[in-house]
Amino acid sequence: MAGTQAETPSETGKMLIMRGNRLDSRELFSSEREIIIVHGEETYRLRLTSQNKLILTK
Repeated sequence: MAGTQAETPSETGKMLIMRGNRLDSRELFSSEREIIIVHGEETYRLRLTSQNKLILTK
């Protein structure tokens, strides 16, 4: 399966690898335990908990 690269709007310019419509969460959380997602006018926080669960909040 061929992978594609998508840029993230971060200060470090990190590149993420997507395989089809899949993205490994280890790539998202390789250096942080929380990421900010901007969707239109809204901002969301996706956090990785100490129990390795994901929490999405607005």
